Amino acid sequence: MSGDDPARLRGRRRECDALGHLVSQVEAGHSAVLVLRGDAGIGKSALLDHLAARVVGHRVARVAAAESEMELPFAGLHQLCAPFLGRIGSLPPPQREALATAFGLSTGPPPDRFLVGLAVLGLLTEVAAEQPLFCLVDNAQWLDRVSAPTLAFVARRIYAEPLALIFASREQRGRDEWAGLPELRLDGLDDTDARALLDASADGPMDERIRDRVLAEARGNPLALLELPRGRIETDGLDLPDPGPVTSRIEGSYLTRVRSLPAATQRLLLLAAAEPVGDAALLRRAAERLDIDSDAARPAVTAGLLDIGALVRFRHPLLRSAIYRSAGLTELRETHRVLAEATDPDLDPNRRAWHLARATVRPDEAVAAELESSAGRALTRGGTAAAAAFLAHAAVLTPDPRRKATRALAAAQAKLRAGAPVAARDLLALAGSGVLDALGRARVDLLQARIAFASSRDKEALPRMLATARRLVPLDAGLARETFLDALSAAISAGRLASGTHVREVAATARKTLPPVTRPPRTADLLLDALALRFTVGYREAVAASREAVRALRRETDPEEILRLSWPASALAAEMWDDESWTELVTRQVRTARAVGALAELPLALNSRVVLHTCAGELDAAGLLLAEIARVQEATGTSFAPYGTMTLAAWQGREREAAPLIEAGTEEAVHRGEGLGVAIGLRAAAVLNNGLGRYEEAFDAARLATAHQQELIAANWGLVELVEAAARSGRRDAAEAALDRLTRATDAAATNWALGVQARSRALLGRGHAAEELYREAIERLGRTRTAVELARAHLLYGEWLRRESRRVDARKHLREAHALFSRLGAGAFAERAVRELRATGETVTRRDGVAAQTLTAQETQIALLARDGLTNSEIGAQLFLSPHTVEWHLRKVYAKLGIPSRRHLHTAL
Repeated sequence: MSGDDPARLRGRRRECDALGHLVSQVEAGHSAVLVLRGDAGIGKSALLDHLAARVVGHRVARVAAAESEMELPFAGLHQLCAPFLGRIGSLPPPQREALATAFGLSTGPPPDRFLVGLAVLGLLTEVAAEQPLFCLVDNAQWLDRVSAPTLAFVARRIYAEPLALIFASREQRGRDEWAGLPELRLDGLDDTDARALLDASADGPMDERIRDRVLAEARGNPLALLELPRGRIETDGLDLPDPGPVTSRIEGSYLTRVRSLPAATQRLLLLAAAEPVGDAALLRRAAERLDIDSDAARPAVTAGLLDIGALVRFRHPLLRSAIYRSAGLTELRETHRVLAEATDPDLDPNRRAWHLARATVRPDEAVAAELESSAGRALTRGGTAAAAAFLAHAAVLTPDPRRKATRALAAAQAKLRAGAPVAARDLLALAGSGVLDALGRARVDLLQARIAFASSRDKEALPRMLATARRLVPLDAGLARETFLDALSAAISAGRLASGTHVREVAATARKTLPPVTRPPRTADLLLDALALRFTVGYREAVAASREAVRALRRETDPEEILRLSWPASALAAEMWDDESWTELVTRQVRTARAVGALAELPLALNSRVVLHTCAGELDAAGLLLAEIARVQEATGTSFAPYGTMTLAAWQGREREAAPLIEAGTEEAVHRGEGLGVAIGLRAAAVLNNGLGRYEEAFDAARLATAHQQELIAANWGLVELVEAAARSGRRDAAEAALDRLTRATDAAATNWALGVQARSRALLGRGHAAEELYREAIERLGRTRTAVELARAHLLYGEWLRRESRRVDARKHLREAHALFSRLGAGAFAERAVRELRATGETVTRRDGVAAQTLTAQETQIALLARDGLTNSEIGAQLFLSPHTVEWHLRKVYAKLGIPSRRHLHTAL
């Protein structure tokens, strides 16, 4: 503990020991993350100082967040990374460009936040590889809304580097970026340590009544014990304030000390408190504008309130906030005006605009225009929350009613994108109080509907979105079509759980009210037309339009359009039994989301990829993606109905695991109001029970899965399960009715996949030579597709039919093929069904689980496969959201487990 004032750390042995253990862990080459939690003044900053002194000889990077800087994007990240920006050239190009744009070092499109996160991760781990690095973030609750989630992302991604991230944060209400990270909570000192600290810090003898009063008020808060007694040692205690919040009393003590200083020093302290960066040169320029002498800082430095070096630092954040909050409005405006004048408009236009906003009380178009420009710059750097804040200030200061309304509407849209629906509603009210034309009012209504849908799945949101789309048709046909497509996507998701407005109504309204597209249609236009046709006229009539839309998206090159349209387009491809287009669209959706770091879209894309892998019989690959989905959800804090997980579990056929998982996933879909998820869960239950040979249960699930013909994919795919379950449970009429529906759809699609499952389903109800020909057709057609599970199932059903025809030798051939395929794929229940049938033919069967003994974890397997395919550590890290050093650490474990010396032997080992 050398280098520390022992009194400041009195009573913190447990905390100091924990930090000592963390240091040892990092010095041994491992990563560490810790969140210090506690009230203001409880000692978090003192512990950070203690840690910094403990690691002298290692590299330390510090961030001191300021409440007044929460609106400035990347402010905290820039503080942390500024010393290391000379190394930015070592990052992969997409990450390097994203970070350079975020920090204003270059211009370009808005950087994806998660690419920025990967860049920060790569930068810090690169530095740590040379020398242990300790990143200390004080007042983490005040980090800006870009820096906080980015640093939380980094904290959850470090593993095998000598790197520590320590956050000091007060308790937070609402969203807490640090939730789930290792914590160390700080409580007040016990009575013995509190008395000892109070006595050690006193300047002289203390009256017993004063001591007891201070102890009672401080409640063990170390900073309160140090600050409250100042100036009261010789009093009789009657001047002490009544007990109140500890933080307020500490601030009051600080203000008492500040007010004893010369007037010029107090004014300088207010300038420093209003300038959150701590720029000493800027502070000097502002002081000169106010004719404050350069010696004015000396009394504050002597009193231990301020430290002026390369940066200006206050003794404690509470001192800064006390000074700022105690100032009058006129004084604050004058202070911010001077700081704005002293700020270089070329080097730091955003901070200049930020000061101007606080210096201006009356509408001022010049200031509003500067704020609007700052919003534009913030958006180009990916700072949506900051852009919303700038635009909100601009709207308030705009004198012209029309321009005020336009800026308020833009601010509301930015607030919604930034995840602040309540603030967006307030700004919409401001926009509504201004002057809007018909298009502006329609945009207000559209945003209100989107806020309602995003925040609470409000049942009125979809009808309002539909009504707004109708109003937009004569005003902005392009926006109207986009709104109809959004409404259709929402209605498709709601499915059977929609209340009031159903997908057919949305589609009918779109077809009836939208004029024909006169220009060459966009991909979105074609997709809207295909979906509208599908849900009004019918499946058969929509096949041609659906294929045109799918082809258009396959030609699309704009990443934004690919991410926005891939889900509905790939769903159409799957429903049209087009396995080639489905495979391409889903694969590209995942690849694009990974390439641009779009983690908001990636979970849904990965879920689709899980279903695709499962249908292709690549159950192991699907299982590996589940681990990636979990990591993305952890990084983003998002959740969704686990469509892919339910589908995979059904085909794997492990009842004890699959049944509760499918039940829970279906319940989650109900809770989220996603009827499509319910249908997928029911279809999964039908697959599971058909595999287990429980045809009664499979029939019940499949009947419910197919009850709503308007639901994409699940209704058609569920018919396959319904035909088999009904046929096997003796419900021929129900099987024939389901087959009739399935035949209409598959005849219209006319692909090998469609006609293959149709032939197999017809064979279940056929007899004699006709049934045998249908089974052979099914095997031949499905053999040309990517749907390995359907091919294996055709062999199984054909073998079962041959055994019942007493053709045991012929049956064994197809049952062996089915058993081999299902075993290799990992479809346990169907493989066991093949075993039972083989034994019924008199053949002895040795069970195979189809999966070699695994020594690698899911993440190790995924990393090993990517390395085998030639990806570098940096490329693997970018795909899996890990640092290159962590990838190398995992690979060393892979080599040891597989008994190989290097990655070039992975081809053989895997």
